[in-house]
Amino acid sequence: MEILKSSAPIDNKPKSPDGSGRMFDGIAARYDLLNRIISLGMDQFWRRAAVRSLQLHPGDRVLDLATGTADLPLAILKYYPEVTVVGVDPSEGMLQCGRKKIAKVHLQSSIELVNGDAQALSFPSNSFNGVSMAFGIRNVPNRKQALTEIARVLEPGGRVAILELSEPKNGWLSRLARLHMQWFVPAVGAALSGKAEYGYLRTSIEAFPRPEIFEDMMRQAGLDPISQRTFALGSCVLYVASRRKDTP
Repeated sequence: MEILKSSAPIDNKPKSPDGSGRMFDGIAARYDLLNRIISLGMDQFWRRAAVRSLQLHPGDRVLDLATGTADLPLAILKYYPEVTVVGVDPSEGMLQCGRKKIAKVHLQSSIELVNGDAQALSFPSNSFNGVSMAFGIRNVPNRKQALTEIARVLEPGGRVAILELSEPKNGWLSRLARLHMQWFVPAVGAALSGKAEYGYLRTSIEAFPRPEIFEDMMRQAGLDPISQRTFALGSCVLYVASRRKDTP
């Protein structure tokens, strides 16, 4: 982390809070390219797996949190062309990039992007048939509150799919995966974007709870885990759950 900091040019501007919308504003223009390089192109496959797990139907309304540049809403519409998606993100810079991508494929009538906070959603209760979130729950200060909000806006029985990076723990191959996540990812991110904030990625992954602990958090919020799928030697986990029908 210190190596990354010392190699960056001196900047006297106020530092954006780690994981904040302002932090992502600064890397929005190259965010998609960085994702492809850092994940070795696997992030698109992970997103497709998350989309399929939602099991949506024509006419359904989907909420995508931490929508960023709208990769997941676009993937949802490709797989389920007869649904509508609302994407929410705290970074206006990321949303602007997403709106350009949506306009390029003429899907403005099916995807709406709005600035917002996963911890305090502005939508009525039971207003979505599915909820998705890719690589965003790690950045939310109060994850339990965000999960509670997801359960509130999701219809009873509706599915939520959450993709999140993880630190592999077991097996000799996991050492390679840890080296990739702890050193390659922050170094490449900083070099390509010119932002040492990508060093934050390493520490945030280390601090994220183990899968079994995160699933317990989901249960406490009113979500019943359905499945847990790991990718890339455990570097990424897909959590699928449904809203408990007796959740207020």
